[in-house]
Amino acid sequence: MIRIDYFFSPVSPFCYLAGLRLEAIAARHGAEVLYRPVDPSALFRRTGGTPLPERHESRRSYRLQDLCRQGRKHGLPINPQPAFWPVNPAPAAYAIIAAQAAGGGDIGALAHGLARACWAEERDIADDAVIGEVMAEAGFDPKLADRGMLSAAETYAVNLEEAVSRGVFGVPFYVAGEERFWGQDHLEDLALHLAGKL
Repeated sequence: MIRIDYFFSPVSPFCYLAGLRLEAIAARHGAEVLYRPVDPSALFRRTGGTPLPERHESRRSYRLQDLCRQGRKHGLPINPQPAFWPVNPAPAAYAIIAAQAAGGGDIGALAHGLARACWAEERDIADDAVIGEVMAEAGFDPKLADRGMLSAAETYAVNLEEAVSRGVFGVPFYVAGEERFWGQDHLEDLALHLAGKL
């Protein structure tokens, strides 16, 4: 079975804008998705990226326009400047890691639900209550987020090292074997690759 390593963060608007297209592509091609949450700020620093506040105004204003355009294109409501952002990505990432390890729910729905909570619902995804609600909506025991925090933190750190070692420099990033695809706008290319057409 083909495995797609999905390096992402629910605090990234572009991960939110990916919607559930990755899951649909994986199902169509019989691929397995391994969800690998990473700290996007740490990843940028490690791979030469420029943090958003340090980017030129022209780049920041373009980003805001593009977020709105991509939201309309994919039918996803988005607030490009949400109330609870920037936000600590670790609590949501730990919950995703714990849920994936436990199984029993819809991990894609959880990852997307947390991103949606941030970028469309004006909810604080560093808040335990919000995380618990989204976990329950995705079919997971909300208490999972409170268990195995040390293990989840270790996995989170390993994910970052793995991302850097495999040439990942931003989120969302999809790795299928040796092929790497950066950005939700390259999901179609991933699908073509899995179909043997690219």
